[in-house]
Amino acid sequence: MVTSFYTNQKSELKILFKGGPSMKKSLIFLAFLLLFVPNLFSTENSKDDIIEELMRNAPKIFLDCRHCDFDYVRTHVNFVNYVRDRNEAQVHILVTTERNGSGGREYTFTFIGQKDFAGMNDTLKLTTNQIHTRDEVRSMFVQKLKIGLARYAAQTPISDMIKISLQRNPQKETVRDKWNYWVFNFDTDTDLNGEESRTRIALEGSVSADRVTPELKTHFSFHSEYRENRYDISGSIYKSITRSQRFFGMIVKSITDHWSVGGFTSVNSSIYSNTKLGIGIAPAIEYNYYPYSESTRHELRFLYLLGFSKNKYYEKTIYDKWSEKLMKQELSATFEIKDKWGSISTTLRGSHYFHDFSKNKLQFNTYFSLRLFEGLSLRVRGRISRIHDQLALSSEGASEEEILLHRKELATQYNYSISIGVGYTFGSIYSNVVNPRFGS
Repeated sequence: MVTSFYTNQKSELKILFKGGPSMKKSLIFLAFLLLFVPNLFSTENSKDDIIEELMRNAPKIFLDCRHCDFDYVRTHVNFVNYVRDRNEAQVHILVTTERNGSGGREYTFTFIGQKDFAGMNDTLKLTTNQIHTRDEVRSMFVQKLKIGLARYAAQTPISDMIKISLQRNPQKETVRDKWNYWVFNFDTDTDLNGEESRTRIALEGSVSADRVTPELKTHFSFHSEYRENRYDISGSIYKSITRSQRFFGMIVKSITDHWSVGGFTSVNSSIYSNTKLGIGIAPAIEYNYYPYSESTRHELRFLYLLGFSKNKYYEKTIYDKWSEKLMKQELSATFEIKDKWGSISTTLRGSHYFHDFSKNKLQFNTYFSLRLFEGLSLRVRGRISRIHDQLALSSEGASEEEILLHRKELATQYNYSISIGVGYTFGSIYSNVVNPRFGS
């Protein structure tokens, strides 16, 4: 005789009875299975149900971060629910970055409580340096994120599943910085590509030295570039070569949390710009309407500089000059804001030469990324310039070949660029799952 039944897990058990003296024992064994085996399945199910219920009530977060490793974050911070729209979140996490003096970055985590957590706000900072690998940075990022989320998770039942531990390290002695905050960087790049009728060679090299403290910011850099393009058109060879070198220096002294003074210096040479040698120096002063300490969230900076320069040219200019000394002034206003609805960065800059006020330039740059409403985002980047200060233009003009190969700067009264992007996402609000199969 065959008796069969199904557990609540739809798993089929079959017990075979052949009759005879063992029938009674078999019935007892069957009764035992009926009583206890379903409980084994239900115990396992109950654990899954509990975890599922806890996760259902875990904090819903919106991670607002550019260039973050989201798969890594979702894998290692798994006690929250990730949502794709900020309006669905209980916690909006805005992550902003700034370069620091060590060649790394300072990350600012701004936790903004919403809905059930309205009013529960916090700010944490993470500092990395140039020697940290990408894996080390993302590990530190996740650790800081966990610390910031702990207070929100503590308000939900998921806190019963979270374990907090302290890693005890031997007390470290204060180490004197033998480099006195100086950071040096050397970089070189070689690019070679081509095909049957075209070859391109690009060589670049740069070296920089930086020292950043709260009181003084110092930066020096040198960059050299060589580019060669070779074309074979119907047996005729066309070659374009451009070279440029530039030295740049900047020193900024902190005065108050709103004022800074300093200056710039530069030495440059460029075939494209008809500049054989250009030397410049410009003292400057800056006022920030907001405290510099709030720069990761908003800035409104006004920068004024007074510039002196001496230029020598490869070819005589359209103003009949082989060399000249110049003096100009420049004023710029920059507004930046980073918030949970998006970010805006706008700069208006104007300058003129003192020997002739008609030799001037006005430039407007803007970038903004806005989340208009659920799922819809808008990105706009643009630049427009009115140009009346091209003093280095060659009187010899530019040949058709030089124009096509972009070897010489051309006369113009304006330039512009604009890019617009729109994105729309809809569907499930959750984005907890990570699946790396097929690499995407």
